[in-house]
Amino acid sequence: MHIDFHDQTNSVAEEHIDLIDRLLTYAAKEEGISPEVEVSVNFVDNQNIQELNRNYRQVDRPTDVISFALQEQGEEELAIIGEELPITLGDIVISVEKAQEQAEEYKHSLAREFGFLALHGFLHLLGYDHINESDEKEMFARQEALLNDFGLPRS
Repeated sequence: MHIDFHDQTNSVAEEHIDLIDRLLTYAAKEEGISPEVEVSVNFVDNQNIQELNRNYRQVDRPTDVISFALQEQGEEELAIIGEELPITLGDIVISVEKAQEQAEEYKHSLAREFGFLALHGFLHLLGYDHINESDEKEMFARQEALLNDFGLPRS
């Protein structure tokens, strides 16, 4: 899997980017996703993610992670035909400030929080959701299993 990282904050350590790269590659393999897919992971500040949250979800406050799936077929959209082009799953946007706040609040490492947020966003790109209780249980169970098996358990 190809992951394109963009750090608009210029503050994310290379070790955290490497961890996310390895975690998402692992998750993709475990989910049976082709190694040819592409994903982007973007690190932003609270102001930028608040603008995205307001514009796309109509929620005017910062959030920790937002995903934009490119493979979802909306009503009246034509399906993409052919497999010549690499499949781009979409974009994951993570607030560095929220990640830092939540790592402190939950008393675990920033690496664990970045991993959790990146994987959460990635699972959304794969179609997992938590709109209702049964979907939430399924998504969160899968998320915890992947994090634990990878070696990033809740501590």
